[in-house]
Amino acid sequence: MLENTLVLLKPDAVKRSISGEIIARFERRGLTVAAMKLMKVSREQAKKHYDEHREKPFFGELVDFITSSPVVAMVIRGENAVKMVRSMMGATNPLDSAPGTIRGDYATEMSKNVIHGSDSPASAEREMNIFFTKDEIF
Repeated sequence: MLENTLVLLKPDAVKRSISGEIIARFERRGLTVAAMKLMKVSREQAKKHYDEHREKPFFGELVDFITSSPVVAMVIRGENAVKMVRSMMGATNPLDSAPGTIRGDYATEMSKNVIHGSDSPASAEREMNIFFTKDEIF
């Protein structure tokens, strides 16, 4: 099934200049970049994005980190894009991520794990609307 999913290359990926390598991995896998922008995430956007974690003790850290410097926000499109992107990313905790996954190859710690990808088609739709307008997605 053809799907769109949101991917954020977090501040640590942008600062380390590995965004291009990660984007190339998606393209080599046959996925398409349907929208992309380098942007500074506002605190309001970050709070909406991480709303499911609002009551957790690490909520403030998530918001602080994602708003600390620019991210690359993308809509990635392809067959079963949500599941494919999630498998390419690896486990949330880099220590549990297999070599060959994005986090396994590039992430160093749980709080700075390089990338976010939507975890379901419903989450993808909600998250894409936080970062993109309909006319920005091709």
